[in-house]
Amino acid sequence: TFKMNAAGGMSRVVLRVAQVARVGRVRLLSGSSFVVDQRLRLRFARGGTSSGEHGTFAVTNPATGDTLAEVPDMGVADTVAAVDAANAAFPQWAATPAKQRSQLLTKWHDAVVAEKTYLAELMTAEQGKPLAEAAGEVMYGASFLSWFAEEAKRIDGELIAAGPSTQRTVVMRQPVGVCALVTPWNFPLAMITRKAGAALAAGCTVVIKPAEDTPLSAEALLALADDVGIPEGVLGLVTCSRESVVDVGTKLATHPSVRKVSFTGSTAVGKQLEKLAAGTLKRTSMELGGNAPFIVFADADVDAAVKGAMASKFRNSGQTCVCTNRFFVHASLHDEFVEKMAIAVNNLVVGNGATAGVTQGPLINAAAVDKVETLIDGALKAGAVVVAGGQRSSAGSNFFEPTLLTNVTDEMDIASSEIFGPVAVVMSFTEDAEVVTRANNTTAGLAAYFYTNDVRRVWRVSEALQFGMVGVNTGIISSEVAPFGGIKESGFGREGSKHGINEYLSTKYLAMDIGT
Repeated sequence: TFKMNAAGGMSRVVLRVAQVARVGRVRLLSGSSFVVDQRLRLRFARGGTSSGEHGTFAVTNPATGDTLAEVPDMGVADTVAAVDAANAAFPQWAATPAKQRSQLLTKWHDAVVAEKTYLAELMTAEQGKPLAEAAGEVMYGASFLSWFAEEAKRIDGELIAAGPSTQRTVVMRQPVGVCALVTPWNFPLAMITRKAGAALAAGCTVVIKPAEDTPLSAEALLALADDVGIPEGVLGLVTCSRESVVDVGTKLATHPSVRKVSFTGSTAVGKQLEKLAAGTLKRTSMELGGNAPFIVFADADVDAAVKGAMASKFRNSGQTCVCTNRFFVHASLHDEFVEKMAIAVNNLVVGNGATAGVTQGPLINAAAVDKVETLIDGALKAGAVVVAGGQRSSAGSNFFEPTLLTNVTDEMDIASSEIFGPVAVVMSFTEDAEVVTRANNTTAGLAAYFYTNDVRRVWRVSEALQFGMVGVNTGIISSEVAPFGGIKESGFGREGSKHGINEYLSTKYLAMDIGT
């Protein structure tokens, strides 16, 4: 069973697998409410049990600490059941005509868009980001369903005529099989659609393991997939607590029926999954941590650079893998940039993401706040200077003030660690070659940004930066049409774009003798 607190805490509703859910209400702290009904029922393992091996675990609102729901804490047996269901569904789904898969993905897209408000409120309640950002993520997530609905119809092959006159070689591409999709809490909807959209378009079936902090968005998203007719077993879901995640992740990465693992999360966990998946030589895609530089060259438009810096650094309270971690500003512009950025940082509004006007929500949990505070304390002891913020916010235990630091050096932990919080650190430079070397001096290679008005510099610096994605005169780089992904220890594989579907396809060729 799945139990969710009803409005006002007056009663509880119980939703059972494959049954019509009773109507229940969940009160949002802003005073609005959303309905859990048959259309958006929350259900768990398809064809399996609705209770977890280890009972349940709580999903809480990071802004208030209130418990939103108690969800099944699934274990190894539940995970095996979900993989078996996906494996059983795979042959029929792989044989489904591409046009039909495309139509179902389009219907799923339309259902997500129609429920944008509901999904945004749910996301803000469990993840904390402001409602406007949550609504933006819903539409961003939906865009991958629309994109891959079209890409499903473009899977093609080739005929190779070279060789003996009686031989023809036909190349075809086929779905890899059951895929395990392990997704993060910072984008609890879009990271699912970015992976699952491509996988389903290719003809794969999937088992999704959402982050333990944000399983409700995954539940609502998959319930919509049910409603539009995506067949049983094609989309599976395993929810588990932090205590169970190692066992569940290990089983997904080692189960022989799983042929691909796609993971978005920390580099450390990605390396562990990669080692586990190597035992059965599974295909993998890894979108891991970053340490993004943001370079402001001497000829840059400072106002535009500050605008881009704010978008890159403080979206989702700094909790994105492509957030800027290190600002390098030319010495001639350093003071002007810091002064203008300080004004922008001080204008940010911290609070519950469900409250109108809030631009900075909470960090995901207490550990995230502790990490940010420790990095800042270390930097201050080493000589950094606080220009804005610098301490915990009075808004609540999981809130931290948007912070701007100067006098930071490359040697400080805050310049080499992925901060994952609302902290901007500014350093200066004088020479192009110097700053490119400093920017590249990291094991990460996900995203980088720079501002300049010199087109020659655009090409030189873009090619010299050792990162998978580079934003030139922009702080926002993500799009369904672009191949998202990194290099070095930020992982490999690409998501989105025409390249994204290839991650879920295998190549086979037929050698045919046509006779004389």
